[in-house]
Amino acid sequence: MNAPKISRRTLERLSLYRRLLSDRFAEENPFIYSHSLATLVNVTPSQVRRDIMVTGCAGNPSKGYRVSDLVMAISRLVDSDGPEPVILIGVGKLGSALIDYVRTRRPHLRIVAAFDAKPMKVDRDVLGVHCHEMSELEAIISENGVHSAILTVPAQAAQDVANLLVKARILGILNFAPVPLHVPTHVFVESIDLTSSLDKVTFFARQEVERTDLPASEDPEN
Repeated sequence: MNAPKISRRTLERLSLYRRLLSDRFAEENPFIYSHSLATLVNVTPSQVRRDIMVTGCAGNPSKGYRVSDLVMAISRLVDSDGPEPVILIGVGKLGSALIDYVRTRRPHLRIVAAFDAKPMKVDRDVLGVHCHEMSELEAIISENGVHSAILTVPAQAAQDVANLLVKARILGILNFAPVPLHVPTHVFVESIDLTSSLDKVTFFARQEVERTDLPASEDPEN
């Protein structure tokens, strides 16, 4: 049976529902109504119901959705049958933190190999993941059936590495480098621009201070 066609935004919301339900409701609240979940994620109850419909999970009119059933239905839709192999390129502080996050929080994913251009980082393990030379990239991707990669390299190296990933038939890239990647249309790229996000947060916070005429800071002595 073919998987249902799902938009990017729907998938984002389903992933968010699963995380919130797993973290906050799995034990203390066996059921949840669509309007309660809608309040948590700031969407309409009808949007929640439309999203959940694609998972095949049915709610109870008097109780709502059983949390365990909903989490399982989302997982069946979003995750692969077994641990999905992923590679990571760029074993700096961010790369190491992501290896730890995937290892401890995302059991449906498995980082099978890491890569770095710096000789001092190669041929050692980082939290159980072996770091390889970039020259081994294509072979390891092929051997492990990898289709997704996490990119945490400096901006100036990002496009060259992306080109290597495309050549090695990677189809999905999570990009933490602060530059847009130019890849073929069949390759899905999700860019996480920390700098841009921080700029937006500080800009709109500053605007709110100016709009309400609040003091930018307070003297701790007063």
